[in-house]
Amino acid sequence: MNKLRLIIAREYMSIVGRKSFIIMTLLFPFLMIALGSIPVVMAYLNDKGDQTQQIAVIDETGHYAAALPNDNKFNFVAIKGDTVTNAREFYDKANGSISAVIIIPRDVDSTGVVNIYSEGTIIPALESTIKSALTDTIESAHLAAMGIPNLQQIVEKAHVNIDIHAIKWSDTGDEEESSTGIAIFLGIALSVIIFWFVFFSGTMIMNNVVEEKTNRIVEVVVSSCRPFHLMMGKIIGVGLSVLTQMAIWIVLLGIAGTIGGSLLGMTGAVPGADMMGAGATVTPEVESEFSSFMRQALAINYTPIIINFLLYFVEGYLLYCAIFAALGSAVDQASDTSQLLTPVMLLMFFAFYAAMGCAENPDGPMAFWCSIIPFTSPTVMMVRLPFDVPLWQIILSHVLLIITALGIVWLAARIYRRGILSYGKKASFKDLFNWLK
Repeated sequence: MNKLRLIIAREYMSIVGRKSFIIMTLLFPFLMIALGSIPVVMAYLNDKGDQTQQIAVIDETGHYAAALPNDNKFNFVAIKGDTVTNAREFYDKANGSISAVIIIPRDVDSTGVVNIYSEGTIIPALESTIKSALTDTIESAHLAAMGIPNLQQIVEKAHVNIDIHAIKWSDTGDEEESSTGIAIFLGIALSVIIFWFVFFSGTMIMNNVVEEKTNRIVEVVVSSCRPFHLMMGKIIGVGLSVLTQMAIWIVLLGIAGTIGGSLLGMTGAVPGADMMGAGATVTPEVESEFSSFMRQALAINYTPIIINFLLYFVEGYLLYCAIFAALGSAVDQASDTSQLLTPVMLLMFFAFYAAMGCAENPDGPMAFWCSIIPFTSPTVMMVRLPFDVPLWQIILSHVLLIITALGIVWLAARIYRRGILSYGKKASFKDLFNWLK
């Protein structure tokens, strides 16, 4: 055990003691925020294009061209014309000053078909703008043609938007406002964290094993300790470094949340209000929506979710990283791992996509079985936990996962102790099976 502790300490400090680890641990939250803001910035820059496309409109009905709205992207110019054959003529005469020609046929009321002519592929934004504007206008024309007084107003008054408020009962019988969207987001986020951390940690362990085997360092190490201790020391050391990184992020998140909450309490501001423009005031509706969001987020019982997250992370990490360590011991260089690694990667990605697929129906049969099967349960159960999974299913999932993880560690150790000193031959699945026997 003293040797095992030495190996764990060495692996842990070799990772945590690096400057790159410290820098990336502190910068990673800011990088994630920056990555999350990229789509918003790109959408903003895309909407602020400095070139407005000129679009010619030939309206054979004479009624609908005015319905097409001009904005900073498109300027619709109505042109008198009677036939579709004029489209090419107008386009050529424009000599590049227009980007497309729209033909609104006479029978558009019955067919609902509008033609767009251009030398290039029509961009989706143009199609969306035309479809949205003409659909509303033609629908209004149909209602007016029925001859029923005030029919348009009657239809608008009859239109209802259903706003669903999810209310759940607590253990004490009190009513709490909940949100399905927040629960799905939380489950998927935790599932993604487990998947990527296990994947990168396993890859790190495998590359580490291959590097030590290539440099013949392992020959000296195993002369002083058992191969099983070396394998478990690597797995536990890397795992502790990952948990350390997570703990630092949780502390930073807690500090940021405390500071943000105190600032909001002092100023009474709502996040995002500054984006509305200088001097903008927060309406009671916006403030009410923000308060509702906070109530829904706080209604989730985070304690069992966090506890199970840590348990599933450790168990799933132990299961998969033992496989990565065994595969790393079976090859002489990193380029030889692709053949052996493919089945494991397919299994991990199946677990990941199963979790994404179960988000829409966390209580369905696929979600149930995938949260029980050990190779998929760490990711799938994370998606289910915010939806109050029965306790017996959680216990059964943990028991099966622990038994399977210990069995995988035992099997991986048999491969590891054989493969760690095997040189000069690229191991195959047949070799691995023989080593297991």
